[in-house]
Amino acid sequence: MTRFALTVVRHGETRFNKEKIIQGQGVDEPLSETGFKQAAAAGIFLNNVKFTHVFSSDLTRTRQTVHGILEKSKVCKDMTVKYDSRLRERKYGVAEGRALSELRAMAKAAGEECPVFTPPGGETLDQVKMRGKDFFDILCQLILQEAGENEQFSRGAPSNCLETSLAEIFPLGKNCPSESNSDSSAPGLVASVLVVSHGAYMKSLFNYFLTDLKCSLPTSLNKSEFMSVSPNTGISLFIINFEKGQEGKPTVQCVCMYLQDHLSGMTETC
Repeated sequence: MTRFALTVVRHGETRFNKEKIIQGQGVDEPLSETGFKQAAAAGIFLNNVKFTHVFSSDLTRTRQTVHGILEKSKVCKDMTVKYDSRLRERKYGVAEGRALSELRAMAKAAGEECPVFTPPGGETLDQVKMRGKDFFDILCQLILQEAGENEQFSRGAPSNCLETSLAEIFPLGKNCPSESNSDSSAPGLVASVLVVSHGAYMKSLFNYFLTDLKCSLPTSLNKSEFMSVSPNTGISLFIINFEKGQEGKPTVQCVCMYLQDHLSGMTETC
């Protein structure tokens, strides 16, 4: 079995988030003062986690967020970030720069509801899902290739260290129907990946995990909560498993969704 951890974080708050204005891809708004504080708080929360790969959307709000996270890290401060346009927010076409209420009015006029409605020039939900699937497939191929190339070095302390750093702040092996994490014979993690992206995009990617890959959920989490939109800098953790010799889909285990522990007392800590 080959296992890796995937930590997904939504970007910090922007002024348009607070004002409920659609940003999508065409409105490249920077983080607000609160957003920078949220990113720093997420960085402090994750500062002992050893990431082996870091990916981010190439839009300003995600770039600033991933920078804010890494600059607080004790172990990954100098990590190279791979900026990927496949991690961008859903494209909303003519609705970008307009109030969310206007998007809902456009949907109603078309006899549809958000988020199923696609504004002119925007992406459909299926298009966003395929973009997420493409990124995830390429990521899995990368991790499996590296694990194969480094197989003789990937056992023991390095991989155990990856898992230990996550277990300090995440409920690994708890509240989950899968027993793989609590099995002492399970191999250590070969990689720990950080991804910083956007609310609607993450919702679509997680929908792919749930509906196509049959992602297992913690007992404390129901499907409606799983399919909600992440708050700004909400942190989600998944363990991705590939059985030895398995050519098909991986199994995905959700450890936690949209964790916000780092935001409690944010003003005092940041």
